[in-house]
Amino acid sequence: MPKAYWIAHVDVRDPERYKDYVATAKPAFERHGANFLARGGAYEAMEGAGRARNVVIEFPSLQAAKECYNSPEYQAAKAIRVTVADAEMVIVEGYDA
Repeated sequence: MPKAYWIAHVDVRDPERYKDYVATAKPAFERHGANFLARGGAYEAMEGAGRARNVVIEFPSLQAAKECYNSPEYQAAKAIRVTVADAEMVIVEGYDA
């Protein structure tokens, strides 16, 4: 079964409140087997408009990635995030070699 990935590009407007989002989302990530591969850090936009924060989270499966996003824990975190940051996010199924 291929893994899946959340890929998020984020501009944080309120860094202090964004910490509340991160703390609130943590239980959902732990419950669904999330593994952070990239979280912030230096980046270089090669094409298109970049955002200041880029995150890649690996999940055991597409189902786990979707369940995490739709979980009550993550939806509570999302309610915080949308008030303090602008973001695009996709869930991508990985390649199963």
